[in-house]
Amino acid sequence: MDEHRPLRTFGRIKARTLKPRQAGLMESLLPHLAVPEEGAIDVAQLFSGSPPPGGPGGGAPPIAHSGDTSVSREALVLEIGFGGGEHLVAQASARRWTRFIGVEPFLNGVASCLRHIEEANAQNIRLHSGDARDVIARLPDASLDGVYILFPDPWPKVRHHKRRLIQPEFLDELARVMKPGAELRFATDWANYASWTLEKVTRDARFMWLAESAEDWRAPWPGHVTTRYEAKKLGDCAPIWLRFMRAPIV
Repeated sequence: MDEHRPLRTFGRIKARTLKPRQAGLMESLLPHLAVPEEGAIDVAQLFSGSPPPGGPGGGAPPIAHSGDTSVSREALVLEIGFGGGEHLVAQASARRWTRFIGVEPFLNGVASCLRHIEEANAQNIRLHSGDARDVIARLPDASLDGVYILFPDPWPKVRHHKRRLIQPEFLDELARVMKPGAELRFATDWANYASWTLEKVTRDARFMWLAESAEDWRAPWPGHVTTRYEAKKLGDCAPIWLRFMRAPIV
């Protein structure tokens, strides 16, 4: 066992037995969408062979580059912990020219996402069923135009706070892979985790909190798609929505 491997930031990876259709998609579709398990990630190669389909939403901008409408149509967005995939697939379907990488360790969630991908014919998504930090560590510098972290495992007990995803070393890696001007969007329904995230991120000069009024963190950003997890209201407060921008490199 690797004594230096980071603490796991997520809970169980499988619950109920997969339904036959889900199991079939895990075998037939996932291999074509999976991020390689090892080695540096070549983004162009990862998405080669799957040209963005046409139709409505083909030119919609990604979440990246606040105030900049000249974003490349081949922007790259990462969603960490996509749950059942509702949000990920909805975003990818609305922005057919944007490339999305979704990461989720919970196998039932991956199977659910594959069903949504098949039904939406979304060709601009790639998946990793594991730890997001493994993917981020292998992405090129300044390759991400946006990052979503929606309702991550809160680890509410103080003794478990070290397992939370938002940590200084994680922000180091995010800062490396996010382009200047790219947005990090974080949501939680646990008050302490919101405070924790604000404290950690605003202390880092490489990120800027974009809120201008209380309404900016009380209401979801435009285009948000409610997930099943969010609808369950398992936290101790109403959802808190935080937007940060990767500061320009000076």
